[in-house]
Amino acid sequence: MRTVTDPRAVTFGSAVSNDDELRVCGDVRGKRVIELGTFGTVPNSVTMAMRGARSITIDPDPDEIARARQAAAREGAVVECHRGELADLGFLMSTTLDLALCVHRIGADTDIARLFRQVHRVLRPEAGFVLAVTHPMSAVFDGGDPIARRQYGSTTPTIGEYTMALQRANFTIDVVHELVPVNQPRAVAPTVLVVRARKLGS
Repeated sequence: MRTVTDPRAVTFGSAVSNDDELRVCGDVRGKRVIELGTFGTVPNSVTMAMRGARSITIDPDPDEIARARQAAAREGAVVECHRGELADLGFLMSTTLDLALCVHRIGADTDIARLFRQVHRVLRPEAGFVLAVTHPMSAVFDGGDPIARRQYGSTTPTIGEYTMALQRANFTIDVVHELVPVNQPRAVAPTVLVVRARKLGS
């Protein structure tokens, strides 16, 4: 099994289990996938392309798009790159994607309702939307400090808000992982929340 630091695995954050262990993205060979915001030492869109996916990435930051292109060229992978806001998916036809992945690109100011609706539109029925975010509970603490320093939900959407937004966009959640760093198994709170939601309807 690959390690959590292996750059050739889809990653969900620093020092936490990757997709080779969690298997929420699964085998992407031959699938059309999109990464919403680049993430990873080797961007996840490039990793998926190296594993046989027809990979797309979108990011508002031109430096991140350049980084994805450079990584793809270095690895001999093909990734279709678009500069734009994460929800600006008008360049994609409806029901044409097999997987959407968004890792650590959602914050308190993200319009998650709009983003989730757009992701739903471009996915095929029953296709997966994999979302990894800073765990809302860990956001109340500073590092390993066990004393809460801010109100739950004040800097990130809450788990309830994520759940309701996905349900309202016509997704059903079928996988949830609350990850702690592998080197801090007794951490006061999980650091990463990973959710897979399946598209309902057409």
